[in-house]
Amino acid sequence: MILNRLIFRRMLTQATKLRKPERSDEICHPAILSDAFIFEESSNAMSHASTIVEARDGLVAAWFAGTMESRPDVSIWVSRNSGSGWSTPIKVADGVMPDRKRYACWNPVLFQAPGGALWLFYKVGPSPKRWWGMCMKLGGDGTWDAPMRLPDGILGPIKNKPVQLANGDLLSPSSDESDGWRVHLERSSDMGKTWTRTDPLNDGRTVGAIQPSILHYADDRLQMLCRTKQGRIAETWSDDGGNIWSEVCLTSLRNPNSGTDALSLSDGRQLLVYNPSTHWRSPLEIASSVDGKTWQDVLTLADGAGEFSYPAIIQTADGLVHVTYTWNLSRIRHVVIDPTRLAPATPIG
Repeated sequence: MILNRLIFRRMLTQATKLRKPERSDEICHPAILSDAFIFEESSNAMSHASTIVEARDGLVAAWFAGTMESRPDVSIWVSRNSGSGWSTPIKVADGVMPDRKRYACWNPVLFQAPGGALWLFYKVGPSPKRWWGMCMKLGGDGTWDAPMRLPDGILGPIKNKPVQLANGDLLSPSSDESDGWRVHLERSSDMGKTWTRTDPLNDGRTVGAIQPSILHYADDRLQMLCRTKQGRIAETWSDDGGNIWSEVCLTSLRNPNSGTDALSLSDGRQLLVYNPSTHWRSPLEIASSVDGKTWQDVLTLADGAGEFSYPAIIQTADGLVHVTYTWNLSRIRHVVIDPTRLAPATPIG
């Protein structure tokens, strides 16, 4: 299965190189303010798993790129946008360990600490079953500090952004693939100096879930939405700010075992970016909800032949929504959305 997936990805990447840059999946919608690639050309055959954050001086995006997922040359790349377009991507982490062995880098996650440093979490290792957590911070001089390995057992946010709770705690949605697909949380009460980790929230087999994202509601209620192997997105709820969680259960939301992300808007709505299919990573949609139970598709980001996957979503201080996603495993697409123009569409059963 893994070999076939890698062969498919190699073929898709090679085919993408032969295509003209024009998009057959172009979407027109009044809510979409801009829609463009972060970079048009790259020396890397594959670019995947982007993350985006609003930093103090503009937007920052990161992703992993190299010859192919899991290869030792796969590194973390970063681009910045201060309002005049995306900068030329630069490599900021290469997976070289102190013993000089080099491993693949995976799934970067950016986080802007309130009033503090810009953090870059990522994973390093030969596979998701055997990777470990790493972290870097952007220094005051605009350069990245040396990579730090997270404490044993702490993987960091696996794919999606951490959230800061009302009490100041930082809560990272995480998961482990070493013994089935199991979701857990990692919490820091001192802005990353120390971490604690919950027990797994699922057994990894009845529902195999990974890569959670966190949504917040009134009265400290939290919801996590997770990728699964069962063809549906899974959910779990907490009524006490993330200390106790409900059983991980499947929702009615279809998903082809592909990464998702979710966002709590400032107006109280919830947004989910996902592939609403059981087999293909196309189309890529945004769904909206007010209660986390009833979802409605409100915007198609990409459709047609190809793979449009692994989205990241944020809301910036000006109220706009930004989504980045993998376009055919070769480039990263950035979409700017006015959420006031998102009108509910087809209810999801």
